[in-house]
Amino acid sequence: MDREQLCGRKISCTLRYEIVLENPLELQNLLLQIEDINDNSPQFGNGVVYFEIRESAGKGARFAVSQAIDADIGLNDVQSYTLQKNDHFNLAVHTNPSGRKYGELILVKELDREQQKEVIFVLTAVDGGNPKKSGTVSIQVTVLDANDNKPLFNQNIYKVSIPENSPKGSVVVIVSATDADEGANGEVTYGFESFSTRELFSLNSKTGEITLSGLVDYERESTFELSIQARDNSGLTSFANVIIEITDVNDNAPIITLMSLTNPVPENVSPDTEVGIINVEDTDSKGNKQVHCYIQKKIPFKLILSVKNYYSLVTTSELDREIISDYNITITATDSGSPPLSSSKTIHLSVSDVNDNPPVFEKQSYSAYVTENNKPGSSMCSVTARDPDWRQNGTVVYSLLPNVVNGVPVSSYLSINGDTGVIHAVRAFDYEQFRSFKVQVVARDNGSPPLSSNVTLSVFITDENDNPPQILYPAPEGNSLMTEMVPKAALAGSLVSKVVAVDADSGQNAWLAYQIVKSIDPGLFTIGLHSGEIRAQRDISESDNMKQNLVISVKDNGQPSLSTTCAVYLLISDNLAEVPELKDMSYEESNNKLTSYLIIALVSVSTFFLTFIILIMAVRMCHRRKPRILFDGAVAIPSGYFPPSYAEGDGTGTLRSSYNYDAYLTTGSRTSDFKFARSYNDNTLPAIQTLERSQSEAFEDDLLTEVREI
Repeated sequence: MDREQLCGRKISCTLRYEIVLENPLELQNLLLQIEDINDNSPQFGNGVVYFEIRESAGKGARFAVSQAIDADIGLNDVQSYTLQKNDHFNLAVHTNPSGRKYGELILVKELDREQQKEVIFVLTAVDGGNPKKSGTVSIQVTVLDANDNKPLFNQNIYKVSIPENSPKGSVVVIVSATDADEGANGEVTYGFESFSTRELFSLNSKTGEITLSGLVDYERESTFELSIQARDNSGLTSFANVIIEITDVNDNAPIITLMSLTNPVPENVSPDTEVGIINVEDTDSKGNKQVHCYIQKKIPFKLILSVKNYYSLVTTSELDREIISDYNITITATDSGSPPLSSSKTIHLSVSDVNDNPPVFEKQSYSAYVTENNKPGSSMCSVTARDPDWRQNGTVVYSLLPNVVNGVPVSSYLSINGDTGVIHAVRAFDYEQFRSFKVQVVARDNGSPPLSSNVTLSVFITDENDNPPQILYPAPEGNSLMTEMVPKAALAGSLVSKVVAVDADSGQNAWLAYQIVKSIDPGLFTIGLHSGEIRAQRDISESDNMKQNLVISVKDNGQPSLSTTCAVYLLISDNLAEVPELKDMSYEESNNKLTSYLIIALVSVSTFFLTFIILIMAVRMCHRRKPRILFDGAVAIPSGYFPPSYAEGDGTGTLRSSYNYDAYLTTGSRTSDFKFARSYNDNTLPAIQTLERSQSEAFEDDLLTEVREI
C-alpha cells in the first residue's frame, strides 16, 4: 500500500470502506487511516543547478536553490539542507508559502571572476525520518556581471477551478512575474518547481500560461497544488503556488453490484421473503450521486432500501413454477444528475419445484364397456392423469383402490398398468351374474409427500346371446305331463293354451318368437308370434281328431339366434267321460290304476262339496257360472314364479295377467293333468286382483262352481 500514490500530499490519508454483513443484514463503516513512513528520499528536479552570478554581487547576496521534493509528508518530508564547505557561500533554509523548506545561498565572500570563473559545490537535502534519507544536487555557479533584482509574482497564491473531463489544451491559469532590472537582466522565465504534475499540466516558460496536457478526473483527484518559479537571466528566482480545484461533472453512471442471491427459489416461499441483496454506488458527488433504483413491473418481486446504498430483493406474492419457471429481473438505477445517467443489470432467477399439485384426470369419470365372455387379460380402457409438477413430483403412478365387488376383491376382476394407466380384465365376465360395477382408480405422484386423486371407473358388461330360451309353461317333459282340454264348441280365435318362455339374456337377445313347427292338423291351431298364445284358427268340428299334439319352437332374436322346442298336448272334449284313455296322447303304455285313482279323487271332492252346498247356495245365489281350467295337481302359475326381470306384456313371452286360472283335482291326477283355458278379455279383472287372490277365496269359488256343475 503506497500512501503517496493513494493520497499524494494530503496531510490526512483516509480510506473509507463499507462492510455488508448478511443474516442479519448489517452495514458497517470502516475508516482506514494510512500513516506515512519514510520510504521516499528527497529529490531535486535537476541533477545540476546552474547559477550565473555577477561579480558585483555584494556580501550577503542571496540566491534561492530549487527545493528538494520528498513524497513523504510531515517529519518525513525535507527538514534541512546542508551545503558542502566552500569559500564563497553559506546556506540559509527558508519555508515557502506552501510550507516546504528550500535552501538559499548566501554570498559571504565576493566573487572575483578573474580569479575563479566557476564555483562548484554540492547541496544536500535531508528529511526527518528515522532513519533519515537524503538527496543531493550539484550547484555550478558561473560568475557574471551584476544583477541585483529578482522577479516578483503579482500574487503569491493562485486559486482556480476547472470542471473534470475538460479537454486537453484548456487554459487553466496564467501566472505573471516582473523583474525591475532592464534588458536581459529583466527577462523572466517560468518553470515548475516540481516535476510530478507535468503529465497533467504544462507551463509556457515565456508567457506563464498553464494548460491541461492530460485528463483530470474528480473521482481520482479533486485538488492539485502547483509550485511555479520565476527566474531572470541572472538566476534570480521567486516562487508562487497555484491551487487548482476540480469540480464534479455527472459523468459516472450508477454501478449495480449483486452482493448475494438465493437461486433457485422454492415456489412455496411466502411473500416478503428476501432472495437477494443489491448494492448501488455512484462515484459522483453531491446531487450527482443520489440514486433511484427500481425494477420492471408485473413480476412478483420488489426492491426495498434496507441500509445505505443496499437494497433487498423480496417477493411480493406466491410463486408458481407451473405458470412461470424462470424470471429475468432487470434492475435499473438512475442518478439525479443533469442530464441523469442510468445503468441496468439483469438477474436470472429460477423457481424450483415443490410438490403442490396432485395428478388431475383428463375426465371427471370414465366408462368402459366389455362384452361378456371376454378373454382374460384383454385391455378394456385406459385412464390418463396429468401432473404439472416437475420430474419425480410430476411422475404419475396408477393403481386401483381396494374394494369389494359382489363379495370379491376388485383385483379379481381388473388390473391396471401402473405406468400407462391401461386397465385389463383379469377374468371373463357374465352378464347374467352382474351387469355393471364401479371401481376407484388412484393416480399418485412420486413427490414427498405424495399427492393423489381418484376417479370413478364404471364398467358396463354388454350382453351376448349365450342363453337359449327357457320354457316355463308347459313344464318340460319328464317333470309333469300337462294336457289342455279344448271344448268341442270352441270357435275360431278362442284361446286354447299359452306357451310361457323367458330368456336370461337382455335386449334384442331376449326378444322371443313362437312358431308351430309340427302339428297333427296344421290348419286347426295357430300361435301368436310374440305372445305365445295358442288359439283355434277355425271352429272345432266333430271330424277333428280328439288328440292334438303341437311342437312349438321358441327362438330368440340374437345373432346367431338360439331356440328351444316344447310339446303341447290338446284334448278336444267336453267332459272326462268321453276320454277313453287319459294317457294315450303321450304314453302308449297306460296304467289302469290311474283311472281308478282319478275317479276316487273326483268322488271324494264331490262328496266334500255336497256337505256345504246349502250354506254356499244361500250366499252365492246370484253368482254367475264361469268355465274353469283344470291344472296339474291343482297348482296355478303365480306371478311370483317368474323372475322379477321378466315384465308382463305382449311380445315378451310372459303370461299376461288378463287370464285367470282355477284348478280342480281330478281322478287319476297323479298320473294325468287336465287343463282348460278361456280368455276373460270381455270381462277381465284388474291384474292386481286376478292372481293375488288369497287361497281361501280361490278355494271358496271352486267349491261353488263345482256344486253348480254337479
